[in-house]
Amino acid sequence: MKKWKIIVFLFGLFLTSGCGKTILSEEKTYENITYQETNKKTNNVVINLEQDKKILLTLYPDVAPITVANFKKLVENDFYNDIIFHRVVRDFVIQAGDGTSLGRNASTIKGEFQENGVENTLKHERGIISMARNGISMDSASSQFFIVLKSNQNATNLDGAYAAFGRVIAGMDVVDEIASVVTDKNDKPLKDIKIVSMEFIKVVDEHE
Repeated sequence: MKKWKIIVFLFGLFLTSGCGKTILSEEKTYENITYQETNKKTNNVVINLEQDKKILLTLYPDVAPITVANFKKLVENDFYNDIIFHRVVRDFVIQAGDGTSLGRNASTIKGEFQENGVENTLKHERGIISMARNGISMDSASSQFFIVLKSNQNATNLDGAYAAFGRVIAGMDVVDEIASVVTDKNDKPLKDIKIVSMEFIKVVDEHE
C-alpha cells in the first residue's frame, strides 16, 4: 500500500473510531423534561433504577466545584452501577453510594461547606442532593450522597455542615417511594433498591 493510502486509511479509521465524539441516545421524556443520555460529562445526570424508574439531577459546579467534579468522575467510571440505597430515614433523607460491598472505594475530598471555611449558599431543602461524611472529619466525604426529603428543621441543621451540590429536577415521586419502604433498625431497606446505572444527560427541552 502506498504511503498516501496508508495515511488516508488511518485518518478514516480515526474518524470512525468515535474518538472524542459526543454520542447521544434517542430522546426520552420524563415528567416535563426531554433529554438524551450522552458520553460527554454534563451538569445533568439520570439515576436509572430497576423497573425503569428514574431520578434526574442537576449539579451546581459554581457552588461546590470539588464535590461536583468528584461526583462526575464517579459517574463517568460507572462507580454507582449496582449500588443500593442503603439508608432511608423517613421525613429526612435517602442515602446511597457506599461501594464497599462491591469492593469499590473512592478518595476523600475537601468538604465544601461553611464550617470547613468554604462558602456554600445551597440550602438543604426538599430535593437537594448533598454529600454524606463521618462525624469526625470535615474532609471525609467520598462517594456517598443523600437526597433531602423535606424542608424542615432536620434538613436546616445540615446547612453549613454538609456539601450540598445539586438538586432533583424530576423523579421526586420516585424519591418519595423509596422513602416509604420498610427498613430495619439500622435504617436499611429490607428489600434492596438498586441503582442500575447513572448516566450524563443533555436536556433537550424543559416543558412548562
